[in-house]
Amino acid sequence: MGKIADRALEIAEEKFIASSGPGGQNVNKVATAVQLRVDVFALGMPPDAFERLKEIAGSKLTKAGEIVLTANEYRTQEQNREAARERLVALLGEALTPPRKRARSRVNRVGKVKRLKAKKARGEVKAKRGKVSRKDW
Repeated sequence: MGKIADRALEIAEEKFIASSGPGGQNVNKVATAVQLRVDVFALGMPPDAFERLKEIAGSKLTKAGEIVLTANEYRTQEQNREAARERLVALLGEALTPPRKRARSRVNRVGKVKRLKAKKARGEVKAKRGKVSRKDW
């Protein structure tokens, strides 16, 4: 884990709320779902990573700059807490990883000729479409 992910887990606020997931009658009695809140500005992320995080997080990022993650897929608080933390680390890891540059494809001479020939043939097909005049009958 990186420095920023560690910092995020340190400052994350956990709140346990009633879950709507599995658990039967237990759901009505115990607050097993976890809501994790992290202030993004307190993490000190690089600007480009912050922009990627805004894009990736989408509706999970509030206007106040907090990421809000809710986990309620498990029956216990501990499992839901771990799930929320793992999701947070994955989200930050994805934002901190810069996108790979696209390598230009290299086409050989035969490939170029073949492509141009196909374009020419397609152009001829399209050129034959259109209005038909009386003299073409």
